[in-house]
Amino acid sequence: MERMDAFISEAQRDDVRITQCITDAKGDRSRPPARQDDLDSYVRVVDRQRDGVVIRGAKLHITGASFGHELLTIPTKAMKPGEEDWSIGCSVPVNAPGVKIINTTYAPRHEDPRAFPVSGEHHYPEGFVIFDDVFVPHERVFLDGETHYAAVFAHALGLWERLGGLSAFVEEADQLVGLAQLVAEANGTAGIGHVKEKISELIIHATLIRAALEAAIAHCSIGPEGAAFPNELYTNAGKFQAAANYSAMVRHLHDIAGGAVLTSPVPADFENPDVGALARKYMSTRHDVDGEYRARLMHTIRDLTADSYGGWKFVTNLQAGGGLYAQRIVTRKHYDLDAAKQKALAVAGLAESDH
Repeated sequence: MERMDAFISEAQRDDVRITQCITDAKGDRSRPPARQDDLDSYVRVVDRQRDGVVIRGAKLHITGASFGHELLTIPTKAMKPGEEDWSIGCSVPVNAPGVKIINTTYAPRHEDPRAFPVSGEHHYPEGFVIFDDVFVPHERVFLDGETHYAAVFAHALGLWERLGGLSAFVEEADQLVGLAQLVAEANGTAGIGHVKEKISELIIHATLIRAALEAAIAHCSIGPEGAAFPNELYTNAGKFQAAANYSAMVRHLHDIAGGAVLTSPVPADFENPDVGALARKYMSTRHDVDGEYRARLMHTIRDLTADSYGGWKFVTNLQAGGGLYAQRIVTRKHYDLDAAKQKALAVAGLAESDH
């Protein structure tokens, strides 16, 4: 605990940016760490020295890993006796010898950012972080071999990652509603029955996941040191509902918008002296709907949901903080199943008080 407190004080003093690294390469998912063909499939200690440890392995899906100062490397799952070498939690400077980062990105595919109103402004590299025999001094090691605490570290990230994901979903859901309504109005279809129904579903989706977020915060618990922790049941149930229904909401948006999501002229086309006026003419739907305005709505929908960034969002929304199965597990753990059974027995006339 003293090492953690000292590191936190140092990070606060020096304004250090810390990136959490949790997801291991994992190898064969049906096997635990010690039974992998390659024992480096989970980050592990490969050498113990007088003043520290040497770690080897990789952490995957680490957004913005190359942007920070420190890589906070923690177990990705619960560990058992015999898995002490994999029960390692430590902080590693991003420029430490042996640290290698392979970046992938959903950055716009050409230089004019106007056609990419979302990803053109904000895009982050996804880091494939490799620890190639990296030395970590003892003062930066926070967990070393204590298998019974490995799950605590893993859970600490999962809860906050899911709350952050749910918060992003809430904002994004309102954006999808707004885009659906605007593009329906621009297309002249806002009054059509099936379009109104789809937008109503988008509204209900946005409202329910916002309710889950607010319930998670309103029913938080306070830890022994005064920190507030969001309610696990509402956090995980909300994240599950948001992720599980995201593709259906995007499908509604695409259905309302139409094929122009993919084929609209880009801003440079409207500036072209030969075709610009014609592009504006034929992208317009009536005198009060400018063709370039409608095209910009289409670009936003494409960039947000149907291009490189959109593909990244599809997978990230599903996998960030653990896939849907992880939320099912935690939701079942925290739901009061006994109380539900008692209510069922009561309505069936089978409760003990009924006899």
